[in-house]
Amino acid sequence: MNKELLAFQKIKEKGLLPLFYHEDPNICVQLVGALYQAGVRTIEFTNRGQKAGENFKVLVKEKANSMPDLLLGVGTIKNSREAKSFIEYGADFLVSPYFDAEVNTVAGQYNILWIPGCMTPTEIHWAQVSGCPMIKIFPGNVLGTGYLDAIMPIFPGSTFIITGGVDTSEENIRGWFKSGASGVALGSRLITKEILFEGHYENLQVKTRFLIHLIQDIKSGTQAVL
Repeated sequence: MNKELLAFQKIKEKGLLPLFYHEDPNICVQLVGALYQAGVRTIEFTNRGQKAGENFKVLVKEKANSMPDLLLGVGTIKNSREAKSFIEYGADFLVSPYFDAEVNTVAGQYNILWIPGCMTPTEIHWAQVSGCPMIKIFPGNVLGTGYLDAIMPIFPGSTFIITGGVDTSEENIRGWFKSGASGVALGSRLITKEILFEGHYENLQVKTRFLIHLIQDIKSGTQAVL
């Protein structure tokens, strides 16, 4: 199985993509370890700080040592230079806040999954025409589930992952999947300031396990047990 297809299938299968950035490499390792122990197998480390590249390399090394089946992606990829750099660092997939033709070209050259952010039907159309198998609907808190309901008939069978405005409540998660989402990405609503400041990684595992089970229940059409 090629790298692009593997990342696509893993993200879609779980339906949950945690994302974060932190300046402290030790905290980065602990967060990834906690998410992995909870059952997560795809994580997006966002390129939003001066130590993004340095800390991502630390995570790639940790992954090779103790989490070989984990896929580590990099988000907030804004141009082809960043795409090439993080692919060379060991990124398993890339995520961007918008569609960029040059990033798409680089991802194709390296046979790696690239998930562009789209907001309008026109943007979605061009991303799909350009061969993107998975699209990030962003920002979710602005667009809402009603927007996804409205565009799904135009793009039947599409694989959309929602970023921005997704929270950990069952109502919110069910709402997105009912509207047609194939997955949800959560940042600070999952990896809260309290978890970061207090080191409550067990709480993170509990919340993450619940979300994983909830999403699988939703996919199978059953009711989650709270």
